Amino acid sequence: MTENNLTTIAAKKAMDLCSKREYCVSEISNKLRSWSLSEKETEKIIRVLIRENFINERRYSEAFVKDKFNHNKWGKVKIASHLRAKSIPDELIREALESVDEEQYRKRVKDTVLQHRKSIKAKNQFDLRGKLLRYGLSKGFESSLLYDILNDME
Repeated sequence: MTENNLTTIAAKKAMDLCSKREYCVSEISNKLRSWSLSEKETEKIIRVLIRENFINERRYSEAFVKDKFNHNKWGKVKIASHLRAKSIPDELIREALESVDEEQYRKRVKDTVLQHRKSIKAKNQFDLRGKLLRYGLSKGFESSLLYDILNDME
C-alpha cells in the first residue's frame, strides 16, 4: 500500500473511533502513532478530525467531567489532574468543572465520606478524621471542603 493510502485508511479508522465516543487530541495522537504513522501524518489527520468536529476538546472535557463526577464519584482535583494529563487547556478544564452544581458537589463529598465512615475501624476520633481525610483526598476532593464536612460531623 502507498503511504497516502495508509493515511486515508488511518483517517477513516480514527473517524470511526471518534464517532463512537469522545476522544481528545492526545488520545487520538497516541493511537495514530501506535499505528506507525509519522508525526506529519498524525498532525494532518488531527487537523481534519478537528475541522470535521470529530474531535472537540470542549465537548470532551465536559463529557469527562460529567462521567467521572457521576459514575466514578471523583472530586474536582482528581478530574482536573486527569484532564491536564491529557493536555486539555486549563481554560477548558475550568469551564467544564464549573458545570458541576456546587450544592450537588458538596452533597456528593459528604455522602462519600459518610459512606466510607461505615467501613472504617479507628482507635479514636483523631484516627477516624485522618482516615476520612486521606480517603476524601484520594477521591480528589478539596482539603478545605473535607475539613468543613469533617468539622460538621462532630
